[in-house]
Amino acid sequence: MSFFLHLEDWRGWHPKETVAICDPSHRISAQPGKNLPAMLRRRLDDAGRATCEILSALAPEAGLPLIHASRHGDTTHTLGMLEALESGEPISPTRFSMSVHNAVLGVHSISCAHHRPLQALGACGDEFDAVLLEAQGYLLEGHRAVVAVFSEGSLPSAYQGHTEHPGTACAVGMRLTLDRGRRLMASDPIRSARPTPIEVMAWLSGNTPFLAGRQRWQMEAG
Repeated sequence: MSFFLHLEDWRGWHPKETVAICDPSHRISAQPGKNLPAMLRRRLDDAGRATCEILSALAPEAGLPLIHASRHGDTTHTLGMLEALESGEPISPTRFSMSVHNAVLGVHSISCAHHRPLQALGACGDEFDAVLLEAQGYLLEGHRAVVAVFSEGSLPSAYQGHTEHPGTACAVGMRLTLDRGRRLMASDPIRSARPTPIEVMAWLSGNTPFLAGRQRWQMEAG
């Protein structure tokens, strides 16, 4: 299936604000989530709060389909529940509800009264290519734009060394269309790779000429 998407706008988040994002107009705060109601903000980790802030920045009228991809999700809270079970302690229903992969989109939809399609993805490292493919599907159905966010939360020490991870929490979001913005072009990769949100931010910032995923991604000159 050929790709023909355009990038209309994007935002990125890294705990060290200036890392990977040269243009401040594309950064969100290093302490995200200040616009979320307190009762919702405390349910999310920093990556979840950053995802909600990116979604609000790129879809302020809450009228677009939203896609959120994360390879690992909120592993800190999931590991906490597993340790509680091992100790014979009860599991918090609220904590369990926030451990599912679509929890961040659920919190965002409540806070913004968003009633358009929502989709959560995990793709074993192929999240970037997966969100673009899903976004193209929504656009071909007639939606004028789609916002897709790719994030990773912090990885607990118990998991470190056992899986690929960018080394810190991070998030990047794109508003995609079929005909507005800079064209994204795909070609066969020299070798396939599993880009992280940090690598996507570096590419969108122009720090790297292409992004290797399942396909080799390039962006037309601005």
